[in-house]
Amino acid sequence: MSTIHHSAICTTDIEGSLTFWRDGLGFDVLMDHKFVGDWATLFGARTNRLRSVFLGEADGDQAMVELVEFLDDEEGGVPATSELPDCGFMLLSMYADLDEVLPRCAELGVGGEPRVVTVDGVRLAVIADPNGVMVELMDSPARAGIEHVTS
Repeated sequence: MSTIHHSAICTTDIEGSLTFWRDGLGFDVLMDHKFVGDWATLFGARTNRLRSVFLGEADGDQAMVELVEFLDDEEGGVPATSELPDCGFMLLSMYADLDEVLPRCAELGVGGEPRVVTVDGVRLAVIADPNGVMVELMDSPARAGIEHVTS
């Protein structure tokens, strides 16, 4: 069974968002990291660089909120492959066994054509629910690997 990992919010003002989520609502910053990945393929982004800030309860195992800020690509950017919101709700992310879930979704005719990339050794896939909400699937082995990023 898949389990929810986090919900992502695109922001154009990450410091203002941190003031709201961290300072106002009391969430702990669990990770603040910049990633280079094939975000154009996975999310339809216009760049391959992003800043990811995970917020949640430091001692908990609950789902988290991720603030995503797409960064200017030092090499001039990558053309968008689809429309990505400039800010607001972006996607629901969960752990899943990609080798099990993607074929099952294909057999059922749901999720659309998955976009799959590997970032820092972790396979990621994005599919869509029937309402068009992007669902990011982080391959189950990412559970162990995410510890090095969040610690």
